[in-house]
Amino acid sequence: MKILHTSDWHLGRSLYGRKRYAEFSAFLDWLTDTIVQEQVDILLVAGDVFDTSTPGNFAQELYYRFLHRVSMTGCQHVVIIAGNHDSPSFLNAPRALLQVLNVYVVGAASDDPQDEVLLLHDQDGTPQAIICAVPYLREKDIRIVEAGESFEDKSIKLIEGLKAHYTRVCEIASEKQRGFEQQGYKNVPVIAMGHLFTAGGKTLDGDGVRELYVGSLAYVGQELFPDIIDYLALGHLHIPQCVGNNERFRYSGSPLAMSFGEAEQLKQVIIVSFEVGSSTIKEINVPCFQALKRIVGTLDELNIEIESLKQQHSNAWLEIEYRGKDVVPDLWSLMAESISGSKMEILRIKNKTPVVVAAIGEDETLDDMNEYDVFERCLQAYDVPEESREELILSYKEIIHFLQDEDRNAL
Repeated sequence: MKILHTSDWHLGRSLYGRKRYAEFSAFLDWLTDTIVQEQVDILLVAGDVFDTSTPGNFAQELYYRFLHRVSMTGCQHVVIIAGNHDSPSFLNAPRALLQVLNVYVVGAASDDPQDEVLLLHDQDGTPQAIICAVPYLREKDIRIVEAGESFEDKSIKLIEGLKAHYTRVCEIASEKQRGFEQQGYKNVPVIAMGHLFTAGGKTLDGDGVRELYVGSLAYVGQELFPDIIDYLALGHLHIPQCVGNNERFRYSGSPLAMSFGEAEQLKQVIIVSFEVGSSTIKEINVPCFQALKRIVGTLDELNIEIESLKQQHSNAWLEIEYRGKDVVPDLWSLMAESISGSKMEILRIKNKTPVVVAAIGEDETLDDMNEYDVFERCLQAYDVPEESREELILSYKEIIHFLQDEDRNAL
């Protein structure tokens, strides 16, 4: 039995205003072909199917067309969980219809953990796998807010809530596994899914990965997950990686580079083959469907690099970062002229000419800062006492977190 683990498609995402539907379509075509070539039995999609809670029509068309095509391959089951970018209600809406195609969607945590345990069988009725399909768990799913609790109290409750949820779901899976053994079906694997940030996880600037829980203490380690799990398919982090040193607990990473910071990164999907009493893991690299290139330097260095790319007949989308000492007021027009006659396209220019802005450090621009950095600089600019800052920062993070997680499709 083979499973294919992928995540973080972010269908509908654009890059500095440039639509990427051709890339998404090419990836899903490639993924369908890979499923056929590798004779995959079960496809796991570990969250962030869409980039927003209100995906556009074309993003939806790509999604449903792909699921229809996969249903006509040898792949017997598809399991999809929601990520923090997804709308639980939107993903869940066609759940009954998709189940006819053996597509199982878990958009939100259930009051009954049994709803997150899927028993998958092959066409002959033989048990293939027990899937603990745990979606992105929002704070309201795993902790109760109490008046007067401290920052540390909130973080501890988040970790305890996450652990308790996985423990309950995996206990049910263990019970189902014992039931299969009594029927003579041994070694039915337990495969868990999740969408969260584990301790030590690697990220990149600009990859769009949001903190899933307020406070770094809520980053969980591999010890949170019960030992019964034979493979853990995670989503959220865009860099393919293992959790700790455990080869069986993995992030597949995003299939496309979601930012210029990911431009040089190999993307992949994970194939896990289960035999009697053993399993093997294979990484398959995803082709690059649109080259991204970040070039940095003085005006002369930028022109030299662009000329080199022209000689290579590059069609890359460019992020250009100017770091010269002289002010160049017409930088956009100069760079546009430099790439003329090529298939390259400039998506962004960052002018790093040293400047001093009020409340912002020397040799620093707003491009270097996120919403949390700006808020902290405001606290500094207004001389807010240190003893008051922690609670203000926590409250601000909770507001941002609420805005990012709001499900606009919910009733």
